[in-house]
Amino acid sequence: MHIAVSGNIGSGKTTLTGMLAKHFNWEPMYENTDNNPYLASFYEDMQRWSFNLQIYFLNKRFRQIVDIPKKKKHTIQDRTIYEDAHIFAPNLHNMGLMASRDFENYKSLFELMSSFIQPPDLLIYLQADTSTLVAQIQKRGRNYENSIRIDYLQGLNKLYEQWITLYEQQYVRAGQSKLLTIDINTIKFAEKAEDFGTIIEKINAELFGLFK
Repeated sequence: MHIAVSGNIGSGKTTLTGMLAKHFNWEPMYENTDNNPYLASFYEDMQRWSFNLQIYFLNKRFRQIVDIPKKKKHTIQDRTIYEDAHIFAPNLHNMGLMASRDFENYKSLFELMSSFIQPPDLLIYLQADTSTLVAQIQKRGRNYENSIRIDYLQGLNKLYEQWITLYEQQYVRAGQSKLLTIDINTIKFAEKAEDFGTIIEKINAELFGLFK
């Protein structure tokens, strides 16, 4: 089984991935931003490094998806390949931070890759206001994230909402995937055990039909 956690920067994807992996004894697959050779450079000069960063993520995410069927355990993935293609790359292009020829090249590559993959069995979407994201980004204190622009986060949030609607129409209604949306403005799963318990109940309901 393939479970994926999606959400904007600072939404708590990695934290929730780790907590769920431990609770359910799932195999976690992380984004691993610490070893990303482009991320710091990207936040310093988005226009120069946008295409390089997105190709790096696309490659890493595709490799993860190829590896998932080889796992002997259920796998939970920190962010999906769909978010790169439907949210991050388009946002950079919309902001004038990725050239049109690079964006078209990127889209063509994703379309080819997507023809070989299937959506996750369950997608968990962490929904958050920009103010919540900023507070959580500041709290974790990564130096390279200090220069993240507010309009960049706002643009991503708008595209996330559009993508979730598209995902539901394309995959959920077709019975290819299930979707669980968590409002992290109110559900503080990392701080309150009862909130994490609520998420566990919702996941059990979606995957196993318990407490539904």
